[in-house]
Order: sequence, then structure tokens, then C-alpha cells
Amino acid sequence: MESAGQNPSLNLNPNVFTFDSLHPIYAMSIAPSPSSSPLLALGSFVENPNNRIDIVSFDTEALNFTSSPSLSFDHPYPPTKLMFQPNPNPNPNSTLLASSGEFLRLWKVNDSAVELRSLFNNSKSSDFSAPLTSFDWNDFEPRRIGTSSIDTTCTVWDIERGVVETQLIAHDKEVYDIAWGEAWIFASVSADGSVRIFDLRDKEHSTIVYESPRPDTPLLRLAWNKVDLRYMATISMDSNNVVVLDIRSPAMPVAELGRHRGSVNAVAWAPRSPRHLCSGGDDGQALIWELPAGVVGTAGDGIDPVLGYTAGAEINQLQWSVGQPDWIGIAFANKMQLLRV
Repeated sequence: MESAGQNPSLNLNPNVFTFDSLHPIYAMSIAPSPSSSPLLALGSFVENPNNRIDIVSFDTEALNFTSSPSLSFDHPYPPTKLMFQPNPNPNPNSTLLASSGEFLRLWKVNDSAVELRSLFNNSKSSDFSAPLTSFDWNDFEPRRIGTSSIDTTCTVWDIERGVVETQLIAHDKEVYDIAWGEAWIFASVSADGSVRIFDLRDKEHSTIVYESPRPDTPLLRLAWNKVDLRYMATISMDSNNVVVLDIRSPAMPVAELGRHRGSVNAVAWAPRSPRHLCSGGDDGQALIWELPAGVVGTAGDGIDPVLGYTAGAEINQLQWSVGQPDWIGIAFANKMQLLRV
């Protein structure tokens, strides 16, 4: 990874390891286990109902990928998001993986096979469900998964009991992403251009913490800083900026990170640092940013990324590994790369 700022000590050249898929990759997840061979889930993006999810392992000591045909399985339509259960499973021989598409599904991943454990459908019609754009698994209350949908709703599932805990009309237009902040609190972004926070203990009210300055410009992704819950990051459609918010000071961003030369598609906070985040975009760049300690009021032009990596195509997705925080995964075209930073 190359230095993108002015500090020569950051002129790093990390190891980059590539997995080639048979299909274009969009959805991606890295299991949070601190194991030396973490699992990765990779979802295909093929514009028909016949899609695949591949479970791949990466040996961080031998530095190679291992895939097995028995851990590749069909998924109806391209998965919009994949996520392993957030807390490491005490059973080393299996783990749970969630996927979103036309429904929320829960899969049990064993050493030699993957089986569908649950399908969650809140539609009154068994033949139709409004597509799910994203979901988030609650770190603090792992029985909860929240989903976002194009039908303007967010739904909170109790996956242990298989029931809806609550469903809210969250926005005026399609909801594109959702993120948990605490056991009871989640936030969402929408085509209406707003970031809203909800508390399950007070379902009648929500707090708008940000609205896009360009009317009716959709906000596409939301990342909540799990190390410092005061901060969020969001991206809007066709924008090369990452907007950083402090929920204590709503309405105005505390920083706008604008060094991408194309639209930003993905953003993730470092799992163990409150001031670092990574973004990836259409310019093929993965940029790591370090927010200054006094970030409030910082203009975007005043912050440079500290590290940068150029991929071979537009970056569609990225994940910062929780279990192996020195690794960042990016997906572009039919490739998934792990970058050691």
C-alpha cells in the first residue's frame, strides 16, 4: 500500500493476495474469528436468479486461499449483503452466515457443507417480498438482525425465535442501509437523503442526524464506528466524498473526505481504532484515513489519506477484518484481494 499523504514513514508496500472467482463479486464478509485461517464468504453478482456464494479460507501464516466445491452453494438472486455472526462461535467446526436478497436467510457453515438453517419472510404474500437492500447483525444482542428494504421499512428480527420484534416505516423512500449502534439503537440511510437514528424503546420517534445538502440525493451506505459510537460515516450516490458525522452535533458533517477521483462505493471503520477508516470507489482506490484528534469542523480538503492502494478495477465492496485487524478485503470485478496493512 502506497503512502497517500506526505509522511514518508507511511511509504508501505503491503502483501496483497488475490482470489479469483468464476463470477463477478459484490457481497463479501470476513468471519470475525481470530483464527489464523479465517473464513470469507463471497457472493456472485449475476443478473439472473442463479447466483452463488463461495466459502473460502485464507491461511494468514501460509498466505494462501483454500476453497472447496462442497462449500459453494446456490443463492437466489445476487446477495445484497453477507455477514458472519459477529461474535466468534464457541464451536470451531461451524458458524452462522446471514445473507439478504428477496429474503433474509441464515446458513450454517460446517467444515464440509453449508445448510440453510432459517428463512425469514415477513410478507403477507408467500410469493413476494420487497427486496432487502442490506442488514446488520447486532454485536451487542446477537439474537437481533435488522434489515432495510426498498419498501421504506426497517425490520428487526429475533432470529432465535424466528419472529419479527418490530417493523418501522423508517424513511419516506427506499432504505438502503442499516447499522446497529447499541443493543437497542440502530440507524439507517435512505433515498430520501437522510440519516436517522431509532431506539427500540421509543418506537414512535426517530432523530434525523444528517440530511444531504443536495435535495433528493440518496445516501447509500452507513458505517457506525464501533470503537467510538459518537461517529458515523456515510456516502451518497455519485459522490467522491465520505461524510463523517458526530451524532452529538447533528446536521453538519465534522469532516468530508474527498480524495477519491470517482464515486465512493464502500466505507468501513477500523475495528480497533476510533480514528481510522477505509473507503473504496469507482477510481479503483482503497484509501485509509486517519481523522485528526480535533476533527470537528475540519474541511474535507484539509485531510489526506495516510495510505492508498490501487486495484485493477472499480472497487465494489470492502471489509476491515475484525478478527485480523491487519487485513482489509476488497472486491472488484471477479477478484477478492486481501491487503495486509
